[in-house]
Amino acid sequence: MTAKSKMKAQAPTLVINSDVLRRIRQHARSQSKTEVCGVLVGCEQNGRLEIQACIAGVNAAQAGTHVTFTQDTWEHIYKIKDKEYPDERIIGWYHSHPGFGVFLSDHDTFIHKNFFSSPQQVAWVYDPHSDEEGCFGWVGSRIERLSRIAVSDPRGGEAAEETGKPEPMSFQVEDDPAATGHEDSGARARPEPPWVQWAVSILWSLSIFACGIIVAWVVFPRKVPVPVFVDPQTGRILEPLPDRSSTDSGRHNENPNGVSGASDGAGRGPSAPAENRLKGENGQHR
Repeated sequence: MTAKSKMKAQAPTLVINSDVLRRIRQHARSQSKTEVCGVLVGCEQNGRLEIQACIAGVNAAQAGTHVTFTQDTWEHIYKIKDKEYPDERIIGWYHSHPGFGVFLSDHDTFIHKNFFSSPQQVAWVYDPHSDEEGCFGWVGSRIERLSRIAVSDPRGGEAAEETGKPEPMSFQVEDDPAATGHEDSGARARPEPPWVQWAVSILWSLSIFACGIIVAWVVFPRKVPVPVFVDPQTGRILEPLPDRSSTDSGRHNENPNGVSGASDGAGRGPSAPAENRLKGENGQHR
């Protein structure tokens, strides 16, 4: 194999714009159950493919496992390209695989061979469920997954004289020791660990719960259960029996002199007959 044939069989180098990646992902996530498609617009510079824009495939024939460019889709694509990207060319296409990985199915291979057969055209595949993505291109006469892929950021890498922005005149942070010390202390500050935040949240919730219980105990009326006796045969509530000691003392207080006044062995006053008998005995002695 000659050096010239080896160069032809070498896989192309691909550079894709980060904004294009973001738009492809947004388009794929808008249809999480069916495939979507579109074309990639860019150019070839210094032996590498540069993808600078993409055009969504409107009115494509979508299904769960395949997508097809219709006539209306191509009319919409060329209308947008001629209006917004007249100096660029279509260097490939993209489509989504919602939930079944990154590869080219037989239907995808048919589309690539018949509509994107140029050696400098690629196929970008994105799975919105797993966020996996990859690119396939021509390597000789075969379609293989490309490994040399770079993502460019159009907002980075620009020279100072090309920005058109004036130099800031009042930016004096490096000359101010107080400001520098404040920034260093802020940089050294560490956020609280997650378990501390969880503990504070739990304690705060428990405190609110306890306050609620206390307020409910004070404000709302409470019912205290009282045990009662029930007759097992009739089912009626039995009245509680009175205290015997209290009954006896009550009777004694009601009639303290109802009993005979005769003196007994306990020293109570003598009865009336006994008193008369003592008076008679005293008269005989006289």
